[in-house]
Amino acid sequence: MASTVQARADPRRPAREHRGRYRRILRFAAWNLAATWWFELFLPRIGLGRIAARTRSRRMQQFARRFRDLAVELGGLMIKVGQFLSSRLDVLPPEITKELEGLQDEVPPVAFPAIAALAAQELGAPLGHVFAAVDELPIAAASLGQAHRACLNTLDAGDTGLDAVVLKVQRPGIGAIVDVDLAALRKVGGWLSHVRLVSRRADMPALVEEFALISLQEIDYLHEAVNAERFAADFAGDDRVAVPEVVWERTTRRVLTLEDVTAIKITDAPALRAAGIDPAAVAPVFASIMFDQLFTNGFFHAEPHPGNIFVTPVRAEAGELPWKLTFIDFGMMGEVTASTRSGLRKLLIAAAARDGKGLVAAINDVGVLMPSADSVGLERAMTQLFARFGGMGFAELREVDPREFRDFAVEFGDVVRSLPFQLPENFLLIIRAMSLTSGVCSALDERFNLWDSVEPYAAQLLRNQRGNVVQDVARQAFDAAGIALRLPGRLDALAGRLEEGSLQMAVPRLERQAARLERAGRRSASALVFGALLVAGAIVRADDLGLGNMLMTASSVPLLHALWAGRRGH
Repeated sequence: MASTVQARADPRRPAREHRGRYRRILRFAAWNLAATWWFELFLPRIGLGRIAARTRSRRMQQFARRFRDLAVELGGLMIKVGQFLSSRLDVLPPEITKELEGLQDEVPPVAFPAIAALAAQELGAPLGHVFAAVDELPIAAASLGQAHRACLNTLDAGDTGLDAVVLKVQRPGIGAIVDVDLAALRKVGGWLSHVRLVSRRADMPALVEEFALISLQEIDYLHEAVNAERFAADFAGDDRVAVPEVVWERTTRRVLTLEDVTAIKITDAPALRAAGIDPAAVAPVFASIMFDQLFTNGFFHAEPHPGNIFVTPVRAEAGELPWKLTFIDFGMMGEVTASTRSGLRKLLIAAAARDGKGLVAAINDVGVLMPSADSVGLERAMTQLFARFGGMGFAELREVDPREFRDFAVEFGDVVRSLPFQLPENFLLIIRAMSLTSGVCSALDERFNLWDSVEPYAAQLLRNQRGNVVQDVARQAFDAAGIALRLPGRLDALAGRLEEGSLQMAVPRLERQAARLERAGRRSASALVFGALLVAGAIVRADDLGLGNMLMTASSVPLLHALWAGRRGH
């Protein structure tokens, strides 16, 4: 326990029993950084760049496989790191992202006695006293915790109106493991900040700190419970969405008790059809709900993978959906600032309009592109992307000649990776949420065309935006009318003070500005005279040497005045 406390006190120093884990992560990072330096920087400098290019694809795949094996073996935050890397299509080559995209947060479960002991310590009583029953076989085991079905005791069931619940318990010792992993990641981030190839693309220490904040929030179950209630409040009037109720009396930082809402997994097509639900009808509803989170609410589920979303059949009246989408696991949530949300709305509208130039402008507004970026190539690539693939669903894309798709993907990837990107706050989570959304929709319906969901949503945003513009204009007109109504009275008062001679004006800053402008005008006039005399002297000198020399010499007078006036102004 003392080592855990020490790790918490200084998260950059790993606990003694976890130093082997810390060193193993650093050795993996150091070896692969050294190999990258050798192949990508050193060999091209000595004229052997062809060797690096010929082996690049294979080396990338080998790196991704080794990292995947390391993540599965170590668990902890390493699986989360792999999941984040798999969504970085803007920076990492496809050989890496493809290999890591299937990395699941599934690890061997912890033995139930250890889970029961930790839960009893947190809840202040043995589980047999707190719950009527607890299933020892977990329904899910992840790198940070695992979940068991349970039944509330009679008293709690009467108070909450619930019977069946899910008991989510942290893995014993996970706090210390998270601290070790974050310490290693901070060290690697520091190394990468000194690699110009990386530092000009992203602020790695800042990204690590953002990842650290997200990870520490994810192992705080009180934070997850608050997130669940906030998410439920956002969709309180929406019949399409359901959220499990939190049993606060049986919830702590390391134990979370929720209503059991287990239903049909969203991508379980046979079970959906057996319940009379068309999987293809679920895809656009799910996409629309995710758009609402990202572009309207500004608070979104950052892990909308199939394990966290159920389709729950319900009794419905005519015209209503006979099912709901039930979200669970609110440990990793993202929040979009108002300015970023505005930029994302513009981006969505431009995408729906197939406007490549407008899309790049929206990307600039969001703050993803650095100000120094030359976006002409990106505009051209986006226009070509819309023209060739913009209206296609997943099934249609599979019918495209693989060579054409591969050539375009390589060209587009080269353009994207050549630009200096920066990631605004929470943008990693936005990328991950959209990537998972696309994957789930394609699994529900391989013919699903994201544009079919984007276009009506973008049209609604555009109507709302026009309404906001009208409101702004009306507000400005109202303010202007108020000023106009007050103006005659103010003018009368001002005229009265002028007649009495009681109006005093003392604006030192304005006087200084006026003096500065006057000096600048004189300096500009002197510079103009200097140039005229110098040019005239040079022209005349060819025919009349004496007059030309005199004019060129005379030009020094206005030149000196311009220089003197400038220094005096400072």
